[in-house]
Amino acid sequence: METISEQDLSKVKALRKMKRNALSLLGVAVLLFIIAIYFKIPMLQAFSEAAMVGGIADWFAVVALFRHPLGIPIWHTAIIPTKKNEIGENLGSFVSEEFLNREKLEIKLEEFNFASKASDWLSEETNADKIASVVTVNIIPGILKTIRDEDIKRFIQAQFAEKLESINFGNWVALALEPLQKGTVKDQLLTNLLEVMSSELSNNKDLIRKKVKASTPFLSFGLADKSISEGVFNGLQEFLDEAKNPESEIRIKIDEYIFNFLDKVKNSEEMRIKINNMILDFVGKKEVQDYINGIWDEIKLSITNDLEKGDESSIKKSVSNLIQLFGNGLKEDTIMADKINNFIKNDLLSVLLNNKKVIGDLISSTVKSWDGKEVSEKLELEIGKDLQYIRINGTLVGGLIGLIIYGVEQLYHYFIM
Repeated sequence: METISEQDLSKVKALRKMKRNALSLLGVAVLLFIIAIYFKIPMLQAFSEAAMVGGIADWFAVVALFRHPLGIPIWHTAIIPTKKNEIGENLGSFVSEEFLNREKLEIKLEEFNFASKASDWLSEETNADKIASVVTVNIIPGILKTIRDEDIKRFIQAQFAEKLESINFGNWVALALEPLQKGTVKDQLLTNLLEVMSSELSNNKDLIRKKVKASTPFLSFGLADKSISEGVFNGLQEFLDEAKNPESEIRIKIDEYIFNFLDKVKNSEEMRIKINNMILDFVGKKEVQDYINGIWDEIKLSITNDLEKGDESSIKKSVSNLIQLFGNGLKEDTIMADKINNFIKNDLLSVLLNNKKVIGDLISSTVKSWDGKEVSEKLELEIGKDLQYIRINGTLVGGLIGLIIYGVEQLYHYFIM
């Protein structure tokens, strides 16, 4: 054999061992024949002669299946390599006619509760882990390598834009702000906001002074900076303090402005369109687009890093748990189990029967595409060990028949001659 996989190594060793056994037995027959000739033992000679004939004849028959004996192209030898195409046609026809038979398939499918067996198998943790390993080691990494990042990002961008365009943000904003026109929510929020602004103003008094100084004319030599900054600070502080009073004129004007704005958002289609356009314009900015593109990079990196953890992978554990959950659920869901079994019994049966010729042709064409020598070697590897028993039996049975013939011959001479 030119190429042998590790799993076939034991078969190769077993085949060689049986060949040695058969050859050794034939060698014993030859040795007995020499002893019989030398010591002139007729009975042993008859046994050994017939044993050699039987062993050699069966050796020839077994070898002739796979190759030309001794490399001599004797007629009707190397049957499997030379008749490969006919074997393929006969095998395809046999499978399609004998196995894909409605009556036989219906009986087998009726006996076989596929849903029950599948649920039992899938609910086993070891089996679920095997499937999860295939998914996380082969399928998911294969998908990640196959798909192009640009296509995924383009798809995310298109879906994101489509979803945003279908959303009426104006209605959402109006609905969200509607409670502000009622009750004390608006007043409380505004008061809290003014408190925060007043506090921030006090905390940033030095910053205001620096800003004022940077904005005053150079020729003032800083003489008016302090007065101006104090005036600005005090003015702003007085404005905020007065605005915090719900009864003040400033607060009333602020309330009117907020009420009018909320009313426009609620009732003005033009205002809603402006809000929508403002949000969509914001989403269209390069920074936002880069962030959206980075979503796929983050997802892909997270998946890859998780899969590298092997048995500790969260994805693998989730897939395994999902498979076990499905298997356990299938045991309790009799309706789903019946649907699966009915599909196997009806739909799958119809598919097999409607395509029996296609299946037969597929088997035939597949066998025809194989290399004759390779087919012969593979078949010999699978059944050659058992065929060596033919050689062994041929040697032993041949010897016994030789003894029987010798005995009949002696009886004939004794009683008749």
